[in-house]
Amino acid sequence: MKTIPWWSWIFPLLAWLLLVAKALTPIGGPVLVVFALVLGGAVFAAVHHAEVVAHRVGEPFGTLVLAIAVTVIEVALIVSVMLTGGPDKAALARDTVFSAVMIVCTGVVGLCVLVGASRHHEQEFRVQGANGALAVLAALSVLTMVLPNYTQTPGPTFTTSQLEFVGVVSLVLYGVFVFVQTVRHRDYFLAEVEQDDHHLPPPSAGMALVAAALLVVSLVAVVGLAKALSPAVEAGVAASGAPKAVVGVIIAGVVLLPESLAAVKAARLDRLQTSLNLAFGSAIASIGLTIPVVAGVSVVLGHPLTLGLDSKETVLLSLTLLLSTLTVATGRTSILQGAIHLTVFAVFLFFAVVP
Repeated sequence: MKTIPWWSWIFPLLAWLLLVAKALTPIGGPVLVVFALVLGGAVFAAVHHAEVVAHRVGEPFGTLVLAIAVTVIEVALIVSVMLTGGPDKAALARDTVFSAVMIVCTGVVGLCVLVGASRHHEQEFRVQGANGALAVLAALSVLTMVLPNYTQTPGPTFTTSQLEFVGVVSLVLYGVFVFVQTVRHRDYFLAEVEQDDHHLPPPSAGMALVAAALLVVSLVAVVGLAKALSPAVEAGVAASGAPKAVVGVIIAGVVLLPESLAAVKAARLDRLQTSLNLAFGSAIASIGLTIPVVAGVSVVLGHPLTLGLDSKETVLLSLTLLLSTLTVATGRTSILQGAIHLTVFAVFLFFAVVP
């Protein structure tokens, strides 16, 4: 990569200009459409710069950079809405994290497997890495989104001490996973046969530093624009009569879209290992980093936090974890697994809108 694409710095620049304009005058009407378009461009710019940095540092560090970059956006959006929304936003973190897990494990994984199998019939990946990632994801999901329903506290919540403990446990478990992925068992997350013909030469150190700086600029711009658009999104969801949980689905979908496209592209190029690293890594980071941050905000500022899923969502989460376990059990995928994952994804979307 010898030059920086024009759009990867134009959109963050436009985003900052819009934020300045918003600070000077109220926005509304058609201007919101411009905000939404620039927000989408800034998200893609952020992930592009993360990909440049990822290409420089190599795998599996590259997928880790992408996962953390996306999670930073997600955390910032949730916290910004929590701080301005009050008690009405107590379940936003749960809805967003649950949506991220479902989108990744059913939609993204399903599409990657389907696209890859359609072109290459069968694809292989390392069972050790996929199983390990899925085990971490299952533990984090149950501890943060199912366990709150079975404590002695009224409702789907934790006490302050329980919330602090689960937040620390989530962060520690994520740290252990990153250590295993990047140091102790790095080979578990590398393809047995590297597809070098699909890779461009790594960018220079200078280009990577520029990309890292633009990544930070893009992330801050994305958070600012999303915060500006959140009232319009909530109003639109309310006007449509859809449940409030749909706001979490929209946030997770917007944040995960660029990384999802990167995962599907990798599967199409017969690099399913990279696709699964991206997918499961994003879901793990979504819980392992988001929950500790929102738990800290809740404890320090006294904001209410609802984490427990209802019975319908618990069933969908259980089915998704079981299905994912069966999919990664053999280290080989076919079009059938992709179709099943996408079916569950469609069920998740339908029942999110029509509970």
